[in-house]
Amino acid sequence: MASDSGDRGTLCTLEFAVQMTCQSCVDAVRKSLQGVAGVQGVEVHLENQMVLVQTTLPSQEVQALLEGTGRQAVLKGMGSDQSHNLGAAVAILGGPGTVQGVVRFLQLTPERCLIEGTIDGLEPGLHGLHVHQYGDLTQNCNSCGDHFNPDGASHGGPQDSDRHRGDLGNVHADADGRAIFRIEDEQLKVWDVIGRSLVIDEGEDDLGRGGHPLSKITGNSGERLACGIIARSAGLFQNPKQICSCDGLTIWEERGRPIAGEGRKQSAQPPAHL
Repeated sequence: MASDSGDRGTLCTLEFAVQMTCQSCVDAVRKSLQGVAGVQGVEVHLENQMVLVQTTLPSQEVQALLEGTGRQAVLKGMGSDQSHNLGAAVAILGGPGTVQGVVRFLQLTPERCLIEGTIDGLEPGLHGLHVHQYGDLTQNCNSCGDHFNPDGASHGGPQDSDRHRGDLGNVHADADGRAIFRIEDEQLKVWDVIGRSLVIDEGEDDLGRGGHPLSKITGNSGERLACGIIARSAGLFQNPKQICSCDGLTIWEERGRPIAGEGRKQSAQPPAHL
């Protein structure tokens, strides 16, 4: 079973690197999160430019609040608490069109997985989101295979007990084409999806209830717009990186640039979803 948890979900801890040089920076960061619904605790460490936030908000919303102080912020890790890392993963979505995004997976408890992210470039409205069987992008999203379905179930909605394990329902894109979401799911496990793929579709998933021949197979949610391989990522305090060893870029310079290839060495405005 899954739920779009909003500010009523399970707490997780987000670890941010934030550019801070003095006590006034610390005060500004604390003030930016003070009294915000969904933020339960904040630790600010000036000596290593680290901010820990206990929250039920999507990381993009917390990052926007931190950067509202005029300081860059980079999410370095996330975890269910500060003593146990049960598993984390990330998928960077892209495709032949303009849709792009970052979606993170965090195992909150042995029974509950958090899926949260931001996807840009969508048409306003609902879009189906699914974990697919293969992490194969050789033919863009067409080689990702079917929905992840080790139980041999029919397609359904995230609230259904009988569903593909990869059925995450719909995310809503606003008038600007941006979808920010936070979902908690009791069927998906981080250790089962690493190496598979995540796909966002062009249309609404009918959750198996539409009566279309594809309803019980794909949710009749249309073409695959963008996809990415789900890769292991850092939990809390597992990412000590300050400078990229491959090309010497700092985490601040690296933010907003391509992971590789043309443009990596050039300054760029950070994409809104990073």
